[in-house]
Amino acid sequence: MIKINKISKSRIESVDFDNLVFGKTFTDHMFICHFKNGSWLDPEIKPYQPIKIEPSASVFHYGQAVFEGMKAYKDNDGKVWLFRPNENFKRINRSSHRLQIPEFPEEYFFEGLNQLIKLDKDWVKPGYENSLYIRPFVFASEYTAQATASSEYIFMIICTPVKSYYNGDNINVLVSEKYSRAANGGVGYVKAAGNYAAQFYPTSEAAKKGFQQIIWTDANQHEFLEEAGTMNIFFMINEVLVTSPTNDRILDGVTRKSIITLAKKRGIRVEERPIKITEVIDAHKNNKLTEVFGTGTAVVVLPINSFTFKKISYKLPKETNLANLLKEELLGIQYNSLNDEYNWTRKID
Repeated sequence: MIKINKISKSRIESVDFDNLVFGKTFTDHMFICHFKNGSWLDPEIKPYQPIKIEPSASVFHYGQAVFEGMKAYKDNDGKVWLFRPNENFKRINRSSHRLQIPEFPEEYFFEGLNQLIKLDKDWVKPGYENSLYIRPFVFASEYTAQATASSEYIFMIICTPVKSYYNGDNINVLVSEKYSRAANGGVGYVKAAGNYAAQFYPTSEAAKKGFQQIIWTDANQHEFLEEAGTMNIFFMINEVLVTSPTNDRILDGVTRKSIITLAKKRGIRVEERPIKITEVIDAHKNNKLTEVFGTGTAVVVLPINSFTFKKISYKLPKETNLANLLKEELLGIQYNSLNDEYNWTRKID
């Protein structure tokens, strides 16, 4: 059983939902559970608040931390839905396993999600621009400076109401010639906190040049395109939708696999294979590259306006028909306005 301690007075009336900054406003409650003596103990939902932790906590020194990103959506009847939460549960445990963190029990995960969102359901607003971003995460909490896996952990879930991740409809990206987000045998395929910390510097350098994101290239020769910022990336080349295959460098995105399914249903040929920057440039020169877009939980589907490689900019056609069609269909399923023939959605009871 999960212990529930409700807040005495909600903060929701003080929130301007029309002017939210992504990830800056949090709901009334949070879920927390501790791992000690070999077991996950005392799951609890309590008012959102700071947690007390000592400076010797292992996470600060050795980076044992993983997280997930998922969303809840409200339909026009006021019902709240999760999208493919089983995939997020499997992935956070896959991430944990790679970082030597004990896997989290399924019953605690889903009961915690259900109870937490039921308590804070008023924070979930209807409409395609509105959703509740859900952040499950776990970190090493043992007080030690030893360079070993922690013996204690804290698992938490916090929620933040959000609108669109990017203000503009399209973004301009820089193809990396130096930096990579992951290497063979590493942790690129999991949502380790350190993966994202390592991206901040090259992304900030690209931003100084006017780019919103980086297309990461492989660590060996910087010739294969892998991901765009924190998104999986797709290229429409000669009426074939191409995306990098999942491996130990590339995240198995939930939105990515959903978009692949929807594209195939439309009769679009999809190829999951390595793709070189030279192939993309050649396709652009021959007018066979019609669309490039990123996918992810936060952005859903985001058309890319241009990419730059070796100081040469390549603009994409303004028509992003496929990206928009796939986005509208996916949103329709997520917000329960279209039939979910894949059983991807899960209603909050």
